[in-house]
Amino acid sequence: MPPTLGALLRTPSLRLELLTGHEHLGRRVEWVAVSELTDPTPYLAGGELLLTTGVRWADSVPDLRGYVRRLAERKVAGLGFGVGVVLEQTPAQLCEAAEEFGLALLEIGRETPFIAVGKEVSRLLAKEEYEGLSRAFTAQRDLTRSALSGGPAIADRLARDLDAWVLLLASDGSVRHASPAAAAGRGADLAGELGRLRAAGPRASLSLTSGGEHVSVQPLAVGHRVRGFLAVGVDGPLGTEQRTLVNAAVSLLSLELERSASGDTERTGEGVLTALLTGALDPEHPGAALLREVLPPEPVVVAVADRADRTHPPDGVLVTEHGGRGVLLAAAEAAAAAVGEVLEGPTGMSTPVSYRDLALALAQAERAREAAGTDGVVRAADLPGGLLDLADNPVGARLAEDLLAPLTAERTSAELLASLRAYLAASGRWDSAAEALGIHRHTLRYRMRRIRELLPGDLDDPDHRAELWIALRMSGRGEGGAHRS
Repeated sequence: MPPTLGALLRTPSLRLELLTGHEHLGRRVEWVAVSELTDPTPYLAGGELLLTTGVRWADSVPDLRGYVRRLAERKVAGLGFGVGVVLEQTPAQLCEAAEEFGLALLEIGRETPFIAVGKEVSRLLAKEEYEGLSRAFTAQRDLTRSALSGGPAIADRLARDLDAWVLLLASDGSVRHASPAAAAGRGADLAGELGRLRAAGPRASLSLTSGGEHVSVQPLAVGHRVRGFLAVGVDGPLGTEQRTLVNAAVSLLSLELERSASGDTERTGEGVLTALLTGALDPEHPGAALLREVLPPEPVVVAVADRADRTHPPDGVLVTEHGGRGVLLAAAEAAAAAVGEVLEGPTGMSTPVSYRDLALALAQAERAREAAGTDGVVRAADLPGGLLDLADNPVGARLAEDLLAPLTAERTSAELLASLRAYLAASGRWDSAAEALGIHRHTLRYRMRRIRELLPGDLDDPDHRAELWIALRMSGRGEGGAHRS
C-alpha cells in the first residue's frame, strides 16, 4: 500500500479528519515535515505532508491565504493542523484558503502526536518498498524463466510486465523482434540515435521523451562489443522496479547473445584461419570459390598480438590462436577497427596482401609485433624496408644475436667472429681472408673448422652464408679482432 493521504485517513489510531481536498485522497505522501515557520517552503522539496500547530499565530494571525498559496505552489501533499495546542480549532480562514488553492487540509487532534503521523508514513513507505521488491523478484524470476525460450520470449515477457512496447535490435539497428509486432516500425525512428549510442560503447544508454512517451535504449554487449540493443517505450518515466526489470532483461539478453553466438561459428572461423596460415587450405584452388565468397575480401591484413578475444569476432573478421599468440585476419579497410576491438597488448600489423601472400603477411605481422615492444600498434609498412636496415630494429638485432649465439658463447668469440667475417667477405678464399686478418691461413682453417662445428647450418649453403653475413653486419660483431699468428 503506498503512503497516500487516503491511507493515513484510514488509519484508526491517528484519528485524522479531512477538512478540504476530498479529491486529493490519492495524493502520495513522500515524507512528513513539521514546521512553525510562516514560510517553510524554502525547506520543502514537494510531496511532504506539512504539520503545524500555528504556535506563532496566537498573538497575530499571518496572511493565511498567502501561506496556503505558497504551499500549493510548492506542491506539498497536504497540510495537517494540530488543534488543542495553541488554537482549539482550525482557523476558518485557513480552510477557505485551502479550498481556494486546492490544498488538502487535515485536522489533527491533541491526542495524536505528530511523531505518530511520521511513524505511520515511514511504515507505509517501508511496506511499499518491501512489496515493490517482492514484485520485482517475482517479475525477474518470470523473466529468467522466459530466457529458456530465447530472446524473443524475454522481450515478450518484459513488454507484458511493463505494459510497454519492446524491440530487440541487431547491432546495425535492424529489428530482430518486436513486442507487440506493430511496434516494429519504431525501429526506424531510433536509427539516427543508435549511431551515437554505438560509438559511446557498451556502458552507455539512451533516453528519449516524445509526446509523453518515454523511450529507453540499452546496448546488449558481449565482451567489449555491442552486439545489439534493447528498446523499451512506456507512457511515463520508469520507476525503480521497472528499471530493475529492464536491467535484468539486458543481462539475460546479453547472455543469450553470448550463448547463441559462441560455438560452431567461431570454431569454424578459427579452423579456417589456422588452415590458411599453415598452408593447409589454399584459397586460390578452383574448388575454394565458395569459400572465397565468405572470406574477408582482398586485400587483407594479418595482425598478431599476445592475446585475442576469440569469442564473437566482428562480422567479416577471422580470429585464432597461432604460435601461442592471437592472430586476426580482416579486410584492409576494416583491419584497424577490428584490431582495436579484438586484440589486446602490443600488436603488429602486416601490409595489405592477397591470399597467396598470407605467409609473408604473417611474417610481417610477427616482425612488427616484436618491434612494438610492450605497448602500442606497429605496422609493417612503418618498419625499415631493406634487410640491412633491420639493424636499427629490435627484431633484427634479436635474430642476429640468436644466429650468432653459438659463437658468442665461446671464450675465443672475438677471434671466431672476426675469422667468419673475413672468410665471408673474401667469398671463401683462404689466402685473401687470412691476409685481411693478418694470420696464417692454417690458423684460419683451424678456426673455420671450429666455426663449422659450432654453427648448426652448412657454411657451403649460400642461404646460410647470406644470413650469417647480414647477422654480422647488423650486430657489428667481427669488426676487427684479428690476431697475428
